[in-house]
Amino acid sequence: MSPSLDSIGPLAGSVEACAAAHAVLAGDQPSAPEPVAMRGLRLGIPQGMPLEDLDRIVSGRFEAAIELLGQAGALVSDVEFALFDDMARVQSAATIATVEAYYIHHDRIAERGSDYDPIVRARIETGAVVSQSDYARMIAERTELANAMDVALGDMDALALPTTPIVAPTIDEIADPRRFNACNRLLLRNTAIANFFDLCAISLPLPDDGGLPSGLMLFARRGGDRRLFDIASSVERLLAG
Repeated sequence: MSPSLDSIGPLAGSVEACAAAHAVLAGDQPSAPEPVAMRGLRLGIPQGMPLEDLDRIVSGRFEAAIELLGQAGALVSDVEFALFDDMARVQSAATIATVEAYYIHHDRIAERGSDYDPIVRARIETGAVVSQSDYARMIAERTELANAMDVALGDMDALALPTTPIVAPTIDEIADPRRFNACNRLLLRNTAIANFFDLCAISLPLPDDGGLPSGLMLFARRGGDRRLFDIASSVERLLAG
């Protein structure tokens, strides 16, 4: 859908299994993650947009996880990123994903548009408003912002934030297209940060009381996949108690 942003990654039952699958996909020799010491680990909690509109379940579990990380000795600090505003500005007319998706799908939509799910088709067609020259500028600016984010993360081991701000909605809750679009934007919002800024990321399931699942997402600098697996392995053990 979006050659600039799409990234292939594994979904598995443990960090170790994800690391093994990732190594195969990357053409590397698989090796088990080496857990790091939690004491002194520098974790940033991005303020503003990633923490907005959290539902009660996600908010409660995320706060509990951050408290647990702090008690284990991690150096947890709130961090502000003006780069998030720049990301919104670059994609104010349409997102890079929809622009690229429209380029890929516009011939098929012209020939067989009625075969598309109307909500999916409408989302793709929002990319039609961006010209080729404007798209080129978007990509150039995105590259500059990704470089700036890489520098900004130089003093941190990882960022921690909720994977999604809400738990999965029911089918009835998204029957109205407007409500569907609102939920869809929320569910994509935090994960899309890593794609835009070319970061590596992993989501860990948070402990729950039998309700719908929620996740803790860790971001690290681009190219830092192996280090992130090591960090995630330690966090996974901590969350498991």
